[in-house]
Amino acid sequence: MKTLERTLSIIKPDAMKKPGATGDIISMLEQKGFRIIGAKMLEINKAQAEGFYAVHAGKPFFDSLTNFMSSGPIMVLALEKENAIADLRELMGATNPANAKEGTIRKKWAANIEKNAIHGSDAEDTARFELSYFFAGYELAR
Repeated sequence: MKTLERTLSIIKPDAMKKPGATGDIISMLEQKGFRIIGAKMLEINKAQAEGFYAVHAGKPFFDSLTNFMSSGPIMVLALEKENAIADLRELMGATNPANAKEGTIRKKWAANIEKNAIHGSDAEDTARFELSYFFAGYELAR
């Protein structure tokens, strides 16, 4: 028996502003077998964005990224399925939508490398941190 894995996804402010994108992204996730065990629509401030993306502090894109992520509503999703982290990253597509494969979220909804519609955890340790950043354990469905 394979183990279920959990990961975090964020529908970013650019996608939240596009009519139909949020629902379509959620539908794409469900069609690929992801179970949504937690969901919140919220707005984060610059300091909260900096805390979430602290691993990127000091990188040239850090200020631009944290400004963008605090620029409007986001949808945070706690997801569960076998191989969730790798499967989500495949469904998201390449960070730069110009390089993303057809059928991926970024190919369909992203504008550029920064306004790329969706975030997904890149490893188990990252997923644990990111899930706990937005969700208390009791907020996740069993």
